[in-house]
Amino acid sequence: MGYPTNAYSAYQKTNISTASQGRLVVLLYEGAIKQLTAAISYFEPDGKIKPANIEKYGICIQKAQTIITELQVSLDMEKGGEIAKNLMSLYVYFNEQLMNAGISRDKNKIDFVLNMMKQLADSWRQISNSTANAPAAKVQNALNIIS
Repeated sequence: MGYPTNAYSAYQKTNISTASQGRLVVLLYEGAIKQLTAAISYFEPDGKIKPANIEKYGICIQKAQTIITELQVSLDMEKGGEIAKNLMSLYVYFNEQLMNAGISRDKNKIDFVLNMMKQLADSWRQISNSTANAPAAKVQNALNIIS
């Protein structure tokens, strides 16, 4: 029964290793969106999180923050100019909001970051599609943001 898991793992590794730079950024956004959506799913209709789900909620928030941090370190501040600076500010703000949401369990802060991440992911999808999905080593990033 280990075969399907190994096959899926191999597929994921191939998908990542052959992706363009833009596609890799989209994959990071999609991962953060998935984690934030999962975190929101732990909220009950009354806006609270059951004690049994608090740890799972926290893990989702932490994973989203880790992904956002990865997006931060991928920015090329020298070549990216104003766009890279603006993205850096956004990523720092997102992580601050998620840190606060993790502590206060504020669904609105997570919703805000999630919506912004979805918008950015859509933009990156358009950028990555415009580079014809060449392998990362051969793509010149259209915005010179990724080193």
